[in-house]
Amino acid sequence: MKTADQLIDELIALSFAEDVGDGDHTTLSCIPPTATGKSRLIIKEEGVLAGVETAIRIFRYFDPSMTVEVFLRDGAEVKKGDIAFTVEGKVQSLLQTERLVLNVMQRMSGIATTTRRYVKALEGTQTRVLDTRKTTPGMRLMEKEAVRIGGGVNHRIGLFDMILLKDNHVDFAGGIEQAIARAKSYLKEKGKDLKIEIEVRNLDELDEALRVGGVDWIMLDNFDLADTREAVRRIAGRFETESSGGITFDTLRSYAQCGVDFISVGALTHSVKSLDMSLKAVN
Repeated sequence: MKTADQLIDELIALSFAEDVGDGDHTTLSCIPPTATGKSRLIIKEEGVLAGVETAIRIFRYFDPSMTVEVFLRDGAEVKKGDIAFTVEGKVQSLLQTERLVLNVMQRMSGIATTTRRYVKALEGTQTRVLDTRKTTPGMRLMEKEAVRIGGGVNHRIGLFDMILLKDNHVDFAGGIEQAIARAKSYLKEKGKDLKIEIEVRNLDELDEALRVGGVDWIMLDNFDLADTREAVRRIAGRFETESSGGITFDTLRSYAQCGVDFISVGALTHSVKSLDMSLKAVN
């Protein structure tokens, strides 16, 4: 299996292949190869900064001679007019890396900003906000890093690092008991040590999951507030609890006050607004 670093490098390479192709002919036609310069990353609206370390990685991947001076780190709360960093090097390199750095940083900062807003809404409760696999194909590692920078929790990176028995798995397996039994048997056979989470759709399914046991987490899918409170009471700390489905920012805290450990929010990554910023030449 490829490492996270390998996957990110492959994404960077693919992104440059997609953008630069056989050459940035605009830049090549008007900028001498020996020309050097400096650009600065300017924040244009309030939010949470994310992607600085990734930007440095992109610059160095494209041209190791580029140098970056960082003024604001990942996780910093920023406002319009702030300068996050400056980058110096060949002007051709500055121009060819500009768009990829902005695309990544704007997206990551938008996710971190949204996540921080959810995290602050949960202050004073025991509940933490989780991300999901509802990510942009190819950008999952960057997007989940942005969630972490914003103060959220990465649930699972992919299908490989946890067993999550969702409704379709349960239905195809023939029921909750069968799904859990097969998952446990599989882990034993393969010699793997992975946590098991089971999704339940109502209190009857919850009671069956509690009877069967053998899991680490229970996901309460599309439960209303009353059933969530009752579910937490029945689970009574035996397993980690997660609320999921149909929870909005406005109802987030009400679910947290039911006593769940986690609330998963697909909106952290699937429908955020990018944070506005620009990478401008320093004259």
